[in-house]
Amino acid sequence: MSKEEIKFEISKVLDHFSDKALAELLEFLKDLDNQNDNDFFISSSLKQILLEDKELLAKLAQ
Repeated sequence: MSKEEIKFEISKVLDHFSDKALAELLEFLKDLDNQNDNDFFISSSLKQILLEDKELLAKLAQ
């Protein structure tokens, strides 16, 4: 999948998020962008946790 295709798919998912959830996600992504490679491992672990609990993520998006 190309970078543009990924961005498009992400955009479709984000359309379902509340304004508050989008703001929190933006802050998380900014923090992730500022992390070094060692810290990225921690973020990968967080991704796994979120994938395992989609119901919680859906509730946060409301």
